[in-house]
Amino acid sequence: MDASSPPLPPLPAFRPGWVWLAGAGPGEPGLLTLLAFHALKAADAVVYDALVDESVLALARPEAELVFAGKRGGRPSPSQGDISGQLVALAGAGRRVLRLKGGDPFVFGRGGEEALALAAAGVPFRVVPGITAGIGGLAYAGIPATHRGAGHAIALVTAHMAGGSLPQEGDWQALAAMAAAGMTLAIYMPLRHLDAIAARLMAAGLDGATPAAAIAGAATRHQRVVETRLDRAAHQVAAAGLAAPVILAVGRIVALRSRLDWLPAAIAGERDSAP
Repeated sequence: MDASSPPLPPLPAFRPGWVWLAGAGPGEPGLLTLLAFHALKAADAVVYDALVDESVLALARPEAELVFAGKRGGRPSPSQGDISGQLVALAGAGRRVLRLKGGDPFVFGRGGEEALALAAAGVPFRVVPGITAGIGGLAYAGIPATHRGAGHAIALVTAHMAGGSLPQEGDWQALAAMAAAGMTLAIYMPLRHLDAIAARLMAAGLDGATPAAAIAGAATRHQRVVETRLDRAAHQVAAAGLAAPVILAVGRIVALRSRLDWLPAAIAGERDSAP
């Protein structure tokens, strides 16, 4: 920041012994909130998830301890109890602890569980919301969360319940009805169950021709998008070799992507203007 830049607005102090539960957004470091950036510059310990991009971690102060606490399906991962216990222990040692999560800590990020554990242990905490992938990830793929005449509501859905199971049958009936009525489904962590997700939505009455898009590495330099339709999604995503993390958008609003896919032009413009 140069001398001509306006001063930053007053920001709350990050005090020793506190834990801040913050969202890092879906990937691009520019999508961090000012408060999350402030926390990165002040934290003594950053306990981060697998979905936090390296470019975000690079913003932490050099003296900060970086502690990996990522959970990835099908791979050895720390238990939620261990992670919560580590947060309590670090705060108890008088550290300023930043618990940094991809997206938003309270949207499928287990932030609520960790906040409850901190509250039970008497550890003071602050929640710093972030941009969730169901909003920011879709935007980076050229898909609005809502649009008049194409999508008047959006549902954020997890495809990974406790134990790795899919949501119950009644849930799919409701979701299919929403999508058929013009709402958009943003389905988190669908990759392992993509074929079953499509089958259950169609069995519940949703047209297989409904537009769909699978977004891998949303809002990062590795972003890839497969634009398809519901009944072809599993096959085309597998053929493209998309790897997690993936978010799936389902609904007629996805058809706007052909006119609103802004990211390639933005990347090309950055390359053309590079010294």
